[in-house]
Amino acid sequence: MNETLNTLTTLRDYMRWASSRFTAEKIAFGQGTTTALDEAVALVLFAINQPYHLSASFFDCVLMHEERKAVFELIDRRINERLPAAYLTKESIFMGLPFYVDERVLIPRSPVAELIEQRFEPWIEEDNVERILDLCTGSACIAIACAYAFPNAMVDAVDLSPDAIDVAEINIEKHQLIETVTTYQSDLFNKLPPIKYDVIISNPPYVALQEWQELPPEFHAEPDMAFKGGDSGLDLVLRILTNAKDYLSDQGILIVEVGSSAETLQNLFPEVEFYWLNFERGGDGVFLLTAEQVFNYHDTFANALDV
Repeated sequence: MNETLNTLTTLRDYMRWASSRFTAEKIAFGQGTTTALDEAVALVLFAINQPYHLSASFFDCVLMHEERKAVFELIDRRINERLPAAYLTKESIFMGLPFYVDERVLIPRSPVAELIEQRFEPWIEEDNVERILDLCTGSACIAIACAYAFPNAMVDAVDLSPDAIDVAEINIEKHQLIETVTTYQSDLFNKLPPIKYDVIISNPPYVALQEWQELPPEFHAEPDMAFKGGDSGLDLVLRILTNAKDYLSDQGILIVEVGSSAETLQNLFPEVEFYWLNFERGGDGVFLLTAEQVFNYHDTFANALDV
């Protein structure tokens, strides 16, 4: 360690060094960052108490010995413990907003942030959105982002995990949205009041068990229940499709991220015209159904759930 601290001096030096170490150690990414350099920059800046959007004009500043040591120790933890960066920093950015995260919740990274920024246009009129439901809310990042996008709407955030609800409430208070975002500890719709929602959005567990077992250690550091979607990956997705009918307003929309299980879902329902959404910043496996489609295909979804 001492040789490294004496040889490397600037912020830029440590970003490059950390990136090289991550690459050499075959660190897995995809939980908020996508490259070794992005993750290195995020962790180095955190270690010296600087914001993630710090101007590059500061990158040639010389670090004090204490700062160098803090960077070295944090990078060592990332490599040796294989913990995702967000669990080390206790923060993740979603739709440009900061969220507290820890090992109790999945790290925010859904592409639906783009949809929320666009206020779900052209699928629904912004002025018609009065109630939004976020199923499997985790950290409540989607629910809170929706509350910012639709300041006149009420948002309900649902999760089965009491630990996730605790983290969600930390973030709701952090963003001063206690009057707008309400949490429910519930198995999907089970404990919800009989309310109709204009938007139901969900990033549920959708990873097939075999696929989950093959994921890198960083992903196994996240809660199992946030990943496992049964043998096919669709256990919760089918329940959402079947039960959404009773909670969706006549002009509402249902948006669900199914990720790697998208092909399985479409093959299961070849007659259903899912709208598979495209994202400018990357990401796929997110479908949208109108209320009319949800109503029309209800029996089809219910029959598949009963099998």
